Amino acid sequence: MTAEWPLTLPASPLAESYAETAPDNVIRSAADQGPAKLRRRTTAAVRNLRLAYVLSAGQTEILDGFYLADLKGGTLPFQQAHPRTGDAAVMRFKAPPDYASLNGGYFRVTLELEILP
Repeated sequence: MTAEWPLTLPASPLAESYAETAPDNVIRSAADQGPAKLRRRTTAAVRNLRLAYVLSAGQTEILDGFYLADLKGGTLPFQQAHPRTGDAAVMRFKAPPDYASLNGGYFRVTLELEILP
């Protein structure tokens, strides 16, 4: 059973923070003559996401618990709505959450995620 993104955390990231990279799934081989030969590396590749949220101190504790306990330090996948399409997507962390303090007990949290095929 795949864990679900906590309902007590925002569903949508900050718009200016959203970055998505399509899968890089091409192997390029030089040819003796003419253009390089291209082929797919695999039939399934991951999409990379970089997102940021503004969270209260309490919400950072929820995210920490989700990451450290529920996802066992980010080693397990979780399900969340894709921020661009709204479709259900299975994701996992590429790196631990990065917290930056803002004024008034709020934090800007940056996440690096990958969408699994």
